[in-house]
Amino acid sequence: MSAGYLTTHVLDTARGLPAGGMTITLYRIDGANRLKLATVQTNSDGRTETPILPKGQCVTGTYELVFDAGAYLDRSGATPESPRFLDEIPIRFGISDTEAHYHVPLLLSPFGFSTYRGS
Repeated sequence: MSAGYLTTHVLDTARGLPAGGMTITLYRIDGANRLKLATVQTNSDGRTETPILPKGQCVTGTYELVFDAGAYLDRSGATPESPRFLDEIPIRFGISDTEAHYHVPLLLSPFGFSTYRGS
């Protein structure tokens, strides 16, 4: 059993607040195939209640987090636009150490985003 796990959090940099209520889907990528592993929502702190990929389920490979930013921005009071400049934001990354904690946060505004490997 591996001890590694995956977490995230989302910060709304335009409002200076955590992005609560955002839906996030995790996929494992295997060649041309995407296997859906989990769908979660952020809480009022912009984090998920539990790791997206819990200890014991972390395997070496390529993964993708898809953040449903458009729906969040629609609810957050961001200036309406159709279609949204940012809607679904995919972040593809690799897990090479199944004993490590991988933290992939999203810093979001209506017209830009960034990510990094956090701790």
